[in-house]
Amino acid sequence: MTKGADIIAAIILLALAIAIIVYLLHWLYRRSSKEVSFVRTGMLGEKVVISGGAFVLPIIHNITQVGMRTLSITIKRGGDKSLITKDRMRAELVTEFFTKVPPDPRAVSTAAQTLGNRTLDPEHLREVVQGRFADALGEVAAKMTLDEIQENRGAFVKQVGTIANESIGHTGLALETVSIISLDQTPIEQFNPANTFDSQGLTQLTEQIESRKKKRNDITQDTKISIENKNLE
Repeated sequence: MTKGADIIAAIILLALAIAIIVYLLHWLYRRSSKEVSFVRTGMLGEKVVISGGAFVLPIIHNITQVGMRTLSITIKRGGDKSLITKDRMRAELVTEFFTKVPPDPRAVSTAAQTLGNRTLDPEHLREVVQGRFADALGEVAAKMTLDEIQENRGAFVKQVGTIANESIGHTGLALETVSIISLDQTPIEQFNPANTFDSQGLTQLTEQIESRKKKRNDITQDTKISIENKNLE
């Protein structure tokens, strides 16, 4: 009878021990997901977990989560903030940038150090990178005329992507693609005659507009005279 009781007690203790181990594993073992990786720091140094898991001991370890989702950032440049091109025109541009932390241990580690949990918040992340993307647009636009941007959108996007990717590289982020949603000349009313760049662009626009008006008028008058001569004949 005593032997049977001992066996039952041993089974109960074993089951209890297994339950405690399972609970501890569930509590201490952290897994990453496709959308969120993490970096564990503390005892045994840094460990980057992208696809898998790791034990995280309270007090001894600290973790920083890193978002792995692709972020879409729309940059709009219009009005007094429109881009000034090489020929001193103003261009209204709407572009979309797609960026993310690539599934690379070094990139994830860098993003954890420089951005921290902001990679989980799209709005905070936009605040970090949108200024750099806007600067890249302005830098490339200053090297191309408005017509060149329109006719060589691929080259424009490629140059912008190269500069933008370099500007965010130290954060752990990487640029995936850049696309132009819309491109147009800024209305002439937005040009400021007191601004050096705008005054040059305004002069060119005025000359072009008046030249086209004269050309249209010449065509109209020539056509009218041709009709009258034909009727006279």
